[in-house]
Amino acid sequence: MTPKSARGAALLAGLLLALLATYANHFHNSFHFDDFHTITENPAIRSLANVPRFFTDGGTFSVLPSHYSYRPLISASLALDYWLGKGLDPLWFHISTFVWYAVQLGLMYLLFIRIIDNVYFAIFALACYALHPVNAETVNYIVQRGDLYSTLGVVAGLVIYCYWSRGRKWGIYLLPVALGSLAKPSALVFAALLFLYSLLFESFQLRRAIVACLPATVVCFGLAGFEAAMTPKTFVAGAASSVQYWLTQPIVALHYFKSFFLPTELTADTDRPLVANIFSEASVIGIAFLCVLLFAAWTALRNRETRPVAFGLFWFLIALLPTSLIPLAEPDNDHRMFFPFVGLTLAVTCAIRLFLERRGERWANNRGVRALVLGGALSLLVGLAYGTHLRNEVWRSEESLWMDVTLKSPHNGRGLMNYGLTQMAKGNIAEAYDYFQRAAAFTPNYSTLEINRGVAAGQLHRDAEAEEHFRRAMALAPQDSQSYSFFGRWLRERSRIPEAIAMLKRSAELNPDNLDPRYMLMPIYSQQYDWADLKQVTDEVLRVAPGDAEARRYSLMAQTAPAHVVPSAQPVASPPSAESYLSLSLMYCQNARFQDCAHAAEQALRLRPNFAEAYNNIAAANQSMGRWDEAIEAAQQAIRLKPDFQLARNNLAYARMQKAIRVRQELAKAEGH
Repeated sequence: MTPKSARGAALLAGLLLALLATYANHFHNSFHFDDFHTITENPAIRSLANVPRFFTDGGTFSVLPSHYSYRPLISASLALDYWLGKGLDPLWFHISTFVWYAVQLGLMYLLFIRIIDNVYFAIFALACYALHPVNAETVNYIVQRGDLYSTLGVVAGLVIYCYWSRGRKWGIYLLPVALGSLAKPSALVFAALLFLYSLLFESFQLRRAIVACLPATVVCFGLAGFEAAMTPKTFVAGAASSVQYWLTQPIVALHYFKSFFLPTELTADTDRPLVANIFSEASVIGIAFLCVLLFAAWTALRNRETRPVAFGLFWFLIALLPTSLIPLAEPDNDHRMFFPFVGLTLAVTCAIRLFLERRGERWANNRGVRALVLGGALSLLVGLAYGTHLRNEVWRSEESLWMDVTLKSPHNGRGLMNYGLTQMAKGNIAEAYDYFQRAAAFTPNYSTLEINRGVAAGQLHRDAEAEEHFRRAMALAPQDSQSYSFFGRWLRERSRIPEAIAMLKRSAELNPDNLDPRYMLMPIYSQQYDWADLKQVTDEVLRVAPGDAEARRYSLMAQTAPAHVVPSAQPVASPPSAESYLSLSLMYCQNARFQDCAHAAEQALRLRPNFAEAYNNIAAANQSMGRWDEAIEAAQQAIRLKPDFQLARNNLAYARMQKAIRVRQELAKAEGH
């Protein structure tokens, strides 16, 4: 190993340590936003046996039909993380993302050193990208690892093409590209990038470059057609106006470009308005920016010395095309910068190198200038790392993330609503209701917001208003199962059982993958001793999630309980088992014998001390008796033993909310005296 390569290896090792230190505070960050319908609520990822289905059924990607998408590599990776973490432990999901991020950086170094041909500048470029705060938007956002996988596939394809010329005839370099496209179709711009690489750094002739990228073009177009055919018809891109979306993209590109140099406006959910027409100020500024950038790239293209700058600028523009041409719900999203910034980092670094080299004779022997340049580079990297570390803290929890959105995007109704949800989870119902009302001013026809306004109004005992919001949500989105599910829950809580059953059944019909309405139907049917319908519902749940413990217990009850006999208080049959005591506990709970319910669950714990379901039954029984502290303690034990136990999490949230309400009532009463 030469001294120069040894220094390069040492710098790379130092960069890896800096990367670990920068992201050390992100590994326990929670799930967010689209993570819920693709990960936490998605039964498909709970079994590795479903991996083959991911590649044949785009409906397994999410529990929301409008978000069904063909991204099998993402779903397969999430299923593996779920298996490794034995449930929904964010740590394993973040470790997985971070490891592949490190792999991408290693491949980027090989690509950069090939183009830049200078170890120090290649490592500087790599460090700028690795530590940039913008990339924290992708690394922290678990389901958006699709940006990472697709970028990794493109970089890996180029690296294999560059370093293994003999293998080109076999098309091996296209394999990582194909895999990357199975995570996100944006990887399919690889053919255009390969054309530019061949033209600028290898063939230098248009005809030869076209021939060189021809196999990649055929494969990428073929994959695009295949993935379009595999995408379920229920998928909704979401843009209100395609034309306005396209007119907005130039100013979005300027925002992304500016964020590379000054990432001060990062937000998880933008409130950028769509550009109304081509003559608006935002449109004119955005188009002018694109013209300047294209002129700069074309000018750099004509000079061999500046071709790396041209390649980087064109990479930036080409990588923006997929999300610029397909009209999506949000005109911009900060995690979309992850792929384009590979090229922009390369362009800026090469431009800096040229600037310094052209002043080399004047500065070569000036220690002060060299120290200033080195100090500036290190200060820049430290600043980027610090910004990323702070951004990780924003992604810590739902509350911290959506509070940041309300500050950065104050006109975003969805952001205001989601922050309100964090307050409702803490029991701050009045504050949550206020945020929902503020959100309605910006998104008056948002069905999800109407659902949450209904939930909050119900908690505030404004039942007429609550029912109005639920019914409006159903009118706004008649094919959305969530409106019927939440309305059914509200009706059940008010003992309007026949109406609740009708709403929950409708919800289940609209979205077979959403298990929540069936979870609510199971106790209703068991309380009515409707064993036939109970068996049907449990069968439906077990088809989607074969190992679901809740459905298996109710299924056993439906098969063994006499249809005409109320469950008795007799002891369980000999020999007793933890499962039989748990079933007895459940029957007691359904017949409002809450003390007996808790006692039977305690008997189950004596036989199996780590029985999470028994702790959950104790929590439910204590909730029904108004013993909030005991309910909280039992639910926490259940979650400790089974982190992905959604029913226990629901019981814990409800108990905490009710305890907070009781404390406030007691304080108000004391102040009144």
